Amino acid sequence: MRETILNKIKVSKLKKINSPNGSVMHALKKNDSDFSSFGEVYFSKIKKNKIKGWKMHNKMKSNLIVPFGEVRFVFFDLKNSLYREEIIGIKRYVRLFVPPKIWFAFQGLYKGESIVLNISNIQHDPKEEKKKNLSYFNYDW
Repeated sequence: MRETILNKIKVSKLKKINSPNGSVMHALKKNDSDFSSFGEVYFSKIKKNKIKGWKMHNKMKSNLIVPFGEVRFVFFDLKNSLYREEIIGIKRYVRLFVPPKIWFAFQGLYKGESIVLNISNIQHDPKEEKKKNLSYFNYDW
C-alpha cells in the first residue's frame, strides 16, 4: 500500500443496541485507542446533495460520526494528490478518526438532512484551520 497521510484515518465500528423504545448508539469512550483528549462536541447538519468543505485543521483531531442520515466524506492528501472516500451513517454506523493536516469535505446523501457529530480534542479555533473553496481541489462529486 502506498504511504500516505490518508492511511492515518481510522474507521471504528460502533455498537448499536436496538430497543423496542429506541436504539442506543455508542460514539466514543475514553479508553478507545484514538481518543486523546476532550475539547468540544458539536453537530453539523447537511442537506441532501449539499457539500461542505474544504477544510484542514492544523491541530484538531476529529472523531466524526453520523447518527442520523448518510454522509460522504472525502479526504485529500495534498502531497500525493490522493483522495479517500468514506460513506457513513445509518447503514454503516462507524466513527472516523481524522488526524490533523488532512483536507476534507462532506456531502449529504440522505433525503432531508443528515447530522454529523464531531468529538474533537480541542475547542474550535478559526486560527488553526484552513479553508478552500469547493472548486479548489478537482474532485468529481
